[in-house]
Amino acid sequence: MKNIVFLSPNFPANYWQFCRELKNNGMNVLGIGDQPYNELSENLRSSVNEYYKVTNLENYDEVYRAVAFLAFKHGRIDWLESNNEYWLERDARLRTDFNIPSGFQTKDMPLIKYKSKMKAAYAKAGIPTARWHLVTSPAAARSFIKKVGYPVVAKPDNGVGASDTWKIENDDQLKEFLAKRQPDVLYIMEEFVHAEVNSYDAIVDSNGDPIFETGNVTPVSIMDIVNHLDDSIFYILKDLPEDTRAAGRATLKSFGVRSRFVHFEFFRLTQDQDGLGKKGDLVGLEVNMRPSGGISPDMMNYANSTNVYKIWADMIAFDKSSLPAGGHHFCAFAGLRDAKGHAMAHADIVEKYGKNIKLMDRVPDALSGAMGNQMYLASFDTRAELDAFYADLLRTK
Repeated sequence: MKNIVFLSPNFPANYWQFCRELKNNGMNVLGIGDQPYNELSENLRSSVNEYYKVTNLENYDEVYRAVAFLAFKHGRIDWLESNNEYWLERDARLRTDFNIPSGFQTKDMPLIKYKSKMKAAYAKAGIPTARWHLVTSPAAARSFIKKVGYPVVAKPDNGVGASDTWKIENDDQLKEFLAKRQPDVLYIMEEFVHAEVNSYDAIVDSNGDPIFETGNVTPVSIMDIVNHLDDSIFYILKDLPEDTRAAGRATLKSFGVRSRFVHFEFFRLTQDQDGLGKKGDLVGLEVNMRPSGGISPDMMNYANSTNVYKIWADMIAFDKSSLPAGGHHFCAFAGLRDAKGHAMAHADIVEKYGKNIKLMDRVPDALSGAMGNQMYLASFDTRAELDAFYADLLRTK
């Protein structure tokens, strides 16, 4: 029986399902979190063999002692994972310190956490990326902008999500960025790419070969959603385009991915752009060595009539999965802002789209910046139905 440590199994709230499928596969599932055991959901409590509460997951020494205790009690730890971008470096450090070979180690972190270092791996895969510059001084930033022109995008070279991301369109906005940027953070500045974001999502075996593949489209940039408090929309594709599949598989090989759930992001150009390609071409954006966040795994299930939690657990237990493929659909996410004044009331949405809606709920405050306040998941067989759903929900008074 393998000993599996799962960090923060209670957040996001749906991640208990990873633990359930591990336990169903005969794994000894050992959870570590900062929520009291009696406050955990019954689903999570029944999905772990043991749960160790720490006072603060941010405290490395405390988490280290938790892993050490579990290793002393249960024997060697075979796998350690959180499937969470926020804890990616923490996971790697723990694997390194406890000699857990199944997963990224501390030495692997620069390539997969620093956006600037991802560029070389994309180039190795034959995938173009936006021109870029590390903001070392105001003069160097101005020199870069003189070369590529406005607008540009600046964000932490090692950052999570779209937080602290700046779209800079003129000299005044550049001055504001330079004045307000965090002084101890290194920023990467890139030419602006006219595109929508397409993803390649996969569960990969120990040889680096995908055993499950899908993808999503984000028509509105997460940067704009966060910065302008827009409604949030994205959808899982009914069928993964072949060029996305090819780019995703090339990226898997270039980054040397093994035994992971991954979420790779690409720009799909919405117009011709010098140095990058023609309208419709793919351009590398960034890699995320974990599942697409929040409710996305459930959306993948609805879109592909499958269970990605089980496929991931099968990968760990058996290095393969025999879960049969089902019918394919679009699965739409709509995260509506309370303050936007939408024309369609909740009751009207339920009445019109009740047969399509798979889930509706309030978004946790910790995720509302990128996902809105009230979410709806709905599946559709055609693109026309998908578009009509978004037109209805996003319309304001």
